[in-house]
Amino acid sequence: MKNSIVLFTSDRGITPAAAAKAAEDAGFYGFYVPEHSHIPTSRDSNHPGTGGEIPDDRYLRILDPWISLATAAAVTSKIRLGTAVALPMEHDPITLAKTLATLDHLSGGRLTLGVGFGWNVEELEDHGVPGNKRRTVLREYLELMRELWTNEVASYEGEFATLKPSWAWPKPTQPEIPVLVGAGGTEKNFNWIARSASGWITTPIETDIEERVGLLNRIWTDSGRDGKPRVVVLVTSKLQPGQVERWAEAGVDECMFGLPDKSTDETLAFIEKMGGALNR
Repeated sequence: MKNSIVLFTSDRGITPAAAAKAAEDAGFYGFYVPEHSHIPTSRDSNHPGTGGEIPDDRYLRILDPWISLATAAAVTSKIRLGTAVALPMEHDPITLAKTLATLDHLSGGRLTLGVGFGWNVEELEDHGVPGNKRRTVLREYLELMRELWTNEVASYEGEFATLKPSWAWPKPTQPEIPVLVGAGGTEKNFNWIARSASGWITTPIETDIEERVGLLNRIWTDSGRDGKPRVVVLVTSKLQPGQVERWAEAGVDECMFGLPDKSTDETLAFIEKMGGALNR
């Protein structure tokens, strides 16, 4: 089982570069950061974990994910660099395709793109994305970006994204940038993943991981996809004896552990201790 770290970035505490370097030194497989451009002060959208208020003021203070990962790439050489999760719908897809291809190119092919549908509808609407169309927008943006990443001459025509025949380099170093969807383990979401993504990142409220992974695998196969979807479990509670082994048998590839909102020294000590326990 691969083990990774997610840093809820903010303008206090440890920097992404320092956390990523420590995680690589401690033997972790991946380093992830989240994305929110802003949090509207008045919302009808409820946070999925609380059903109401924002549970952590770091939501208001999240650093830009691509700059964060670029700083991490500059001080590391092996650890994978990803988002958990990003919101591509908040960006121009042509510009974002260039940013991600550049990051993958300069990091030596280490980018994993974790994306979400966006629970904060008001945030998306400020970016011109209709709340009831956010899945369509995300799908089209990913399709357009893949066109730019894979074709010498790229073009795309969709409802929300268009691209005239165009050249664009660099191409990603990887043959394909993995796209993982962070969303609830529902049949609707798994059908979306089977059509448009590489795998799934669990949410903090998932309790029946093995059953959900089984459903995802069945939908994946029934959709005609080869191989298996990649599955990353966001670990939010103490692991029970044999739990990781059961997850691995069910098809989980990676466990992701969050870092505390502590000082730099305390966070570095946490990473070292956790790495020693998990990555022996």
